Amino acid sequence: MNARAPQRKTGPRKSDLVVAFACGAFVALMVGVSYAAVPLYSWFCRTTGFGGTTQVATSAPPAEIAGRTITVRFDSNVAPGLPWRFEPERRTIDVKLGQVVTVYYSVTNESARTTTAQAGYNVTPPTVGIYFEKINCFCFTEQTMKPGEKRDMAVVFYVDPKLAKDSEQDELKNITLSYTFYPARPLPLPPPQAGEGREGVAEGANPEKSGRI
Repeated sequence: MNARAPQRKTGPRKSDLVVAFACGAFVALMVGVSYAAVPLYSWFCRTTGFGGTTQVATSAPPAEIAGRTITVRFDSNVAPGLPWRFEPERRTIDVKLGQVVTVYYSVTNESARTTTAQAGYNVTPPTVGIYFEKINCFCFTEQTMKPGEKRDMAVVFYVDPKLAKDSEQDELKNITLSYTFYPARPLPLPPPQAGEGREGVAEGANPEKSGRI
């Protein structure tokens, strides 16, 4: 009786390699999509005005000013934990379509430490975001304020005359431009007050060694 020849160990089948490669490519694609989601969504909002995202003017303002007037209301907010006072110089202004307007917001750091924040913004109704063109705005960069510092920040904008050709906006009379300042980085802890830290725990003492629980 002939002994069977030992079988050779074969490597991974070609189909297994194909499946492994496909899984790896899918994972890499999902990671790439997750990183790209935020900038792509931001680009989509800026391009379409979705969610009331305003436009950034990339060309000269229109030469002609339309006769239609819109009332623009200015709203200001500060996120919890940010020790700033933030308010517009005026609450409303009447502007004609195509008219370039400059308004100011006053910002004061009311804390005893330097803080940095950046403003988010939108307009309502959300459908007019595509027509609201900002030429200059403090929201484009982080703002660092020293203790007690007060600053006037300008917003330069116009409402595109193309709005008059949008039949959905025929009844529009008011636009609200809203800003909210958010801390751009964790706020530093305030310095300890005189006399603090002498009661064991604040000085780094171990409460178990000191007999306290």
